[in-house]
Amino acid sequence: MDYREIRYEVEDGRARITLSRPKTHNAMTPRLLEELEHALWEADDDTAVHCVLLRGEGASFCSGYDLTALGGKKEEGHRTGRTHDDDIWLIEQNNRRIRTLWEMHKPSIAQVHGNCLAGGTDLALACDIVIAAEDARIGFPAARSMGALPNNLWMYHCGPQWAKRLQLTGDSVTGTDAEKIGLVMKAVPADVLEDEVEGLADRFSLIDPDLLAANKRITNLALELMGAQTLQRLAGENDARAHRARAVRDYGRSIKEHGLKETLRRRDEPFGEGYARVHEPEGRSHSVRAMRDR
Repeated sequence: MDYREIRYEVEDGRARITLSRPKTHNAMTPRLLEELEHALWEADDDTAVHCVLLRGEGASFCSGYDLTALGGKKEEGHRTGRTHDDDIWLIEQNNRRIRTLWEMHKPSIAQVHGNCLAGGTDLALACDIVIAAEDARIGFPAARSMGALPNNLWMYHCGPQWAKRLQLTGDSVTGTDAEKIGLVMKAVPADVLEDEVEGLADRFSLIDPDLLAANKRITNLALELMGAQTLQRLAGENDARAHRARAVRDYGRSIKEHGLKETLRRRDEPFGEGYARVHEPEGRSHSVRAMRDR
């Protein structure tokens, strides 16, 4: 495949896959996900590869889906996304590609810096290990206006209460706080993030890939016995259900009337910085109360 939206390289027992749309903070398109899926299976098939490193070019890991590229094919005879079943079908198509990170035999490490938002969290949490910069921003602000989470491994990482706290508000956590609640394995200063990830890949490169696969897959099977993969399928259908909410329709109308940037500003402004703080009081926000009382 001719990779245009990712970069793929193999060196020293690892495949590095770099999301390469830096001007959009690596926002995901159908093309990017198609390329990612192809590269992941290529790495899984390559006997020189022990593990995969997933990272982003530029200022962010991944800012989520490219909202200008959503929806089905517009030509006659293809799904448009307008019906409920079309919506589910298109969500599931994306989910299958992301789920390759789970289903491939070899382990993957997400190297998270900058923004890891919305669909970007789907990519990161599908990896076997997530290492983040301390100042990374991790969250799903789209839950405020666009639907439910189409992939949902959050509760398996940070438990149901923190999963609800973040999903019900769309608030984010820093990499440092994500480590505290178990959403990521480790947070390190941004200037040593790459070295930390490469160091773990060095250790993986010392292990027979067949043993890496056996130990990854038994852990994933344990999660599957706890319903993890069934939940992913249900999450896609639940997202399509959530798309029928009035707030989502209002959000779509606002984009047409005011444009995407202004719509996002109006949505997110009442939440202030939009961070949940793990080990300190948050109190009440004047901006949230003012918006609520309108």
